[in-house]
Amino acid sequence: MTTSAHHPTGAAPRGRTLVAGIGNVFLGDDGFGVETARRLAGLPLPEGVEVVDVGVRGVHLAYQLLDGYDTVVLIDATARGGTPGTVYLIEPDTARGAVAGGVQVDGHHMSPDAVLALLDTLTASAGGSRPRRVLVVGCEPERVAEEMGLSAPVEAAVDEAVRLVLRLLREETAVSGAPAGAAAPGP
Repeated sequence: MTTSAHHPTGAAPRGRTLVAGIGNVFLGDDGFGVETARRLAGLPLPEGVEVVDVGVRGVHLAYQLLDGYDTVVLIDATARGGTPGTVYLIEPDTARGAVAGGVQVDGHHMSPDAVLALLDTLTASAGGSRPRRVLVVGCEPERVAEEMGLSAPVEAAVDEAVRLVLRLLREETAVSGAPAGAAAPGP
């Protein structure tokens, strides 16, 4: 699924933003990012915002990030030891080389930090631009097991995550000076 706001052909708006839902819908709460992206895709978004469900295609996402996005919002299940359903806003240190460790490329199981590490490798070898800002909207999973559907606390957290992403998009639009385009609904 890819949804983008309309803009004149060939004219990339200032402040392009990519919102990417990450996760495996066959592993319970790991599908949080995918479900959140699905809900966001059905809403009016500011001009220059593209919402994608990348699912388990982390390598594809890393290559897509080379396309000149100013801001990237990654949405994923994020185990940090909190109460299941807790929504986190994380701004990783994305300075070149700040993402620790070597790149482990498993096209079907790449966390946001692995995607960013691969992006470092790609920009160093192939060129391209890095996003100015990367944000991760995460949710504490209750269970990640072979099953379809989100647990009750994670399902309830999707609406909170949608509101958070919409607020972030409004803030980024104001900072970048990009035209507001369609107004995003308020929280």
